[in-house]
Amino acid sequence: MSQHNTCSHSHCHHGTTNWWLAALSFTMLIAGMAMNYSHADWFTAQATRIAWYIMAYLPVGLPVIAEAWENIKQKDIFNEFTLMTIASIGAFAIGEYPEAVAVMLFYTVGESLQHNAVARATNNIEQLIDIRPERAAVLRNGSYTYVPPADVAVGEEIEVRAGERVPLDGSLLDDHALLDTSALTGESVPRHAGKGSEILAGMLATGSPLHLRTMRPYGESALSRILKIVNEASSHKAPAELFIRRFARIYTPAVILLSLLIIAVPAIVAATTHSFHYVFSDWLYRGLVFLVISCPCALVISIPLGYFAGIGRASHYGILFKGGNYLYAITKADCIMFDKTGTLTTGQFKVTDVQTCHGYDRNQLLAMLSAAENQSNHPLARAIVSYASVLGITATTPTESNEKPGYGIEAIIDGQRVLAGSIAFLQSCGINTSGVTTDAASTTVACAIDGTLAGAVMLADMPKEDSCEAISKLKQLGITDLHILSGDKQEVATAIASSLGIKNAVGGLLPTDKAEYVKRMTLSGHKVTFVGDGMNDAPVLALSNVGIAMGKLGSDAAIESADVVIQTDSPSRVATAIQIGRATSNIVKQNIVGAIGIKVAIMLAGAFGAVSLWAAVFADVGVAMLAVLNSMRILGKNFN
Repeated sequence: MSQHNTCSHSHCHHGTTNWWLAALSFTMLIAGMAMNYSHADWFTAQATRIAWYIMAYLPVGLPVIAEAWENIKQKDIFNEFTLMTIASIGAFAIGEYPEAVAVMLFYTVGESLQHNAVARATNNIEQLIDIRPERAAVLRNGSYTYVPPADVAVGEEIEVRAGERVPLDGSLLDDHALLDTSALTGESVPRHAGKGSEILAGMLATGSPLHLRTMRPYGESALSRILKIVNEASSHKAPAELFIRRFARIYTPAVILLSLLIIAVPAIVAATTHSFHYVFSDWLYRGLVFLVISCPCALVISIPLGYFAGIGRASHYGILFKGGNYLYAITKADCIMFDKTGTLTTGQFKVTDVQTCHGYDRNQLLAMLSAAENQSNHPLARAIVSYASVLGITATTPTESNEKPGYGIEAIIDGQRVLAGSIAFLQSCGINTSGVTTDAASTTVACAIDGTLAGAVMLADMPKEDSCEAISKLKQLGITDLHILSGDKQEVATAIASSLGIKNAVGGLLPTDKAEYVKRMTLSGHKVTFVGDGMNDAPVLALSNVGIAMGKLGSDAAIESADVVIQTDSPSRVATAIQIGRATSNIVKQNIVGAIGIKVAIMLAGAFGAVSLWAAVFADVGVAMLAVLNSMRILGKNFN
């Protein structure tokens, strides 16, 4: 699962290393080596040199020693913190002071790079997602008074003005209301609600003011439940356990034991056979050389660097990974779920078909519809007016116009009575609508002129230009388990899925339904990647193994809850993200195998006294440089 605010104690703390401390340590290390090389008079005294390098060591060494101690107290004795501590103290013991400082400095910088990235932009999710209003207008003593929503009791009447967000769940007291529900459902069409309908906190009042009878306390509203899901999902995330940490659990005790055996075994042999002269200081030197050589510096540097090179390359394509662990996790994805509106579709309506009847032609129909809808701010109305405008059809201004929210518009245009709206609206006005063929996957706006049906316009939320390419690319990568989860009606979700070649589509889902769906899939063993853009997708983005948010038009909450952000809003970049993840993973594996292989060979040579400490250090740096250069390869790769 993806990682948010929670991580292991040691990693969180260690990741916050101050860069100025590392810079201080580095400056003192270089200065010390320069003074040593130039034989500065005051630096020749052993005590001075030790004191200098200890001061250089402490800024980066103390935090690691503290982490080692914390882990030891929790019975986790063999970890990379312990290894680094013993190895660096060992280097001090055999007089290799610069190496002692360098070991800890390299480790600290590499570790900090990784954890700073993981932590970036994933804090304070609740503050960013919480769109609940800070006040509610409640009816008390005959007038509306603004109070904090938490102070409103169940059963009280509240007023929500046009453009304001509903603060509490309640039942509608007005005859009708038009609501923007996209914050909760992602549904693209404003929803009409009748008297007694349940109105949920987080919905946006459009048109006239709403009057509600509150149904639930502030803490139990629909929006509060969404916040709770996000926070719980975040707290249940296990930290991505990097290979170096797992490896250290076996590697660390093994090398410590081997270094002790290098010192002890010859002593035992000398004591029992008297076949050779045992010099304790010589074998102590070999044991400590072995321990210092064993420090996995190449791994410590190359693993985070490999992921960061991948992250850097991804950013070139407008893909932002919030940490190397997500770059790794996305390579394991076997099931990808998409939100529909704004993710696979544009979120904007377009005219897909125009039907005419009773002798009216297309231009006449569009001229009347455009004139009737011209003053409306409804997304469907704007789409029709825009379509007519592109065709060069000019709209006349109605002499009378009366919009009935959620139904349609009645207008007088050039002396003719024009009705424009849903089929149900025209039927309620006594119009015979049998001349229009409706499509369940589209939204229909019908038009009647002087009591006669003139025709209808079909509108749909259209797929993005590269949505087909996105699905095709994912299938080429071997990912065929694809789903659409949408707040829109089932027919719309199915139609979009069918047009894109996706077999699984589920419509009519609230955020909690989406979260349950994803939870079921992850519990059944699937590695789920969810791609969404709305605030309503935040809980699902947090619950999935990898959450991907469309960043250009997506909400702040979705971006904060996600592990990966696609800045271009192009769904085809999901496949690009997986390709970059896989390429990065391969490079990191090469670094791991290469670094360990060479390291083992050098350690064996060191154990037999064939390698001096500085030769070993040089070889170690060489391995690290090879790993670094290998990691950089990804920066030149193309992912199209």
